[in-house]
Amino acid sequence: MMTSSPSWLGPIVVAPFIGSFLGVLAMRVPAGRAVFWGRSACDRCGRALSFLDLVPVASWLFSRGRCRHCGEGVTSLYTLIELGAAAVAIWAATAVNGWILWASCGLGWGLVALAVIDVRDGLLPDLLTLPMLLAGLGVAYAADASSLPAHVYGAVAGFAAFGAIRWLYGHLRGREGLGLGDVKLLAAAGAWVAWQGLPSVVLVAAIIGLGGALLGRSAARPISLQQRLAFGPGLCLGIWLVWLYGPLR
Repeated sequence: MMTSSPSWLGPIVVAPFIGSFLGVLAMRVPAGRAVFWGRSACDRCGRALSFLDLVPVASWLFSRGRCRHCGEGVTSLYTLIELGAAAVAIWAATAVNGWILWASCGLGWGLVALAVIDVRDGLLPDLLTLPMLLAGLGVAYAADASSLPAHVYGAVAGFAAFGAIRWLYGHLRGREGLGLGDVKLLAAAGAWVAWQGLPSVVLVAAIIGLGGALLGRSAARPISLQQRLAFGPGLCLGIWLVWLYGPLR
């Protein structure tokens, strides 16, 4: 008699391949390049990459981080994102199971892509934040239809709260202090963790942002009031923690 594989095995197996696609998103979306069309190629010599060049993690390790056509170094970003996607799946499997595990992995993978893009390019693209918002509402309805209003209120409250802060700062200082992408990401957060989870998400994000600023200062890189600090990664971590473990108490 055959036994079925553990429910956590599927997400962990596919995670590195999802991570490979997330790397494509992170590199192409900010540059305005097509995501679903066009073969992957070496950024140095332009040679198209074969399947053997695209096996998650293994290809980069086997080639020692160099293009096998021109010998130039290849960015490790793809490999890091692939490992990050695997870490997300393993982490989620310790907290949830069943179809919620797949939903959690989908959320986590999207958050990884958003965090990377925000750090590299200062963007939180609608291509990721808006589908994440809709997915959060869909998961809430599927898990418990009676909880949907709280998640809708959360999405509205998240957008309204950060939208008001963005407008007020711009009105008082005459420049942008909070990106519109952050506003939409907090709306997506509300869709996933409901309005009750939003304060915890913002608190975690603020702690991460403050920690990043202090690290920058300790590394002898003075921080000015005009310097932009990526708030998205902190929001992403806050969403992830509150989704898996609930609001802080």
